[in-house]
Amino acid sequence: MASEIERKFMITNLNYFTKCKGIRIVQAFLNSTPERTVRVRIKGVQAFLTIKGKNNESGTTRQEFEYKIPLNDAEQLLLLCEPGKIEKTRYEIVYKNHTFEADIFTGENEGLFLCEIELSNEDEEFEKPEWLGVEVTGDVRFYNSVIAKHPYKHNQEYYSLEKRIVK
Repeated sequence: MASEIERKFMITNLNYFTKCKGIRIVQAFLNSTPERTVRVRIKGVQAFLTIKGKNNESGTTRQEFEYKIPLNDAEQLLLLCEPGKIEKTRYEIVYKNHTFEADIFTGENEGLFLCEIELSNEDEEFEKPEWLGVEVTGDVRFYNSVIAKHPYKHNQEYYSLEKRIVK
């Protein structure tokens, strides 16, 4: 069984990313229930099918299985997905021995900026870069499967950090 342990944060300053090279990602969901998500993702010229289980209570850990698939298959699977597509540019930033995955959303989610860090255990300590903002780990509104259904561009009030919704 594979596990994913990650924490998620808002990004407060985009200036840092103007110097970095990102990769375009398009993804959608074949299934997006709280018990499991099945995602199709095209990342650059590679494609993946990912199955994720339900998050633990803190929202940091869940089962994850990811498989590389042919690009043509992914393009066809995207046509079968639930309504709502996510488009973003991902920047992988190595900072103090950790890799931060910063996502700058485009399309229907333009204006949303999130960053994830994968950890080896839930208690692992790490130093935060200056551009890392409020933590939103466990806040279901910031799950990609929810972002796909409730695009940021049309639901900015829903994503207000004054309303903390943690699973």
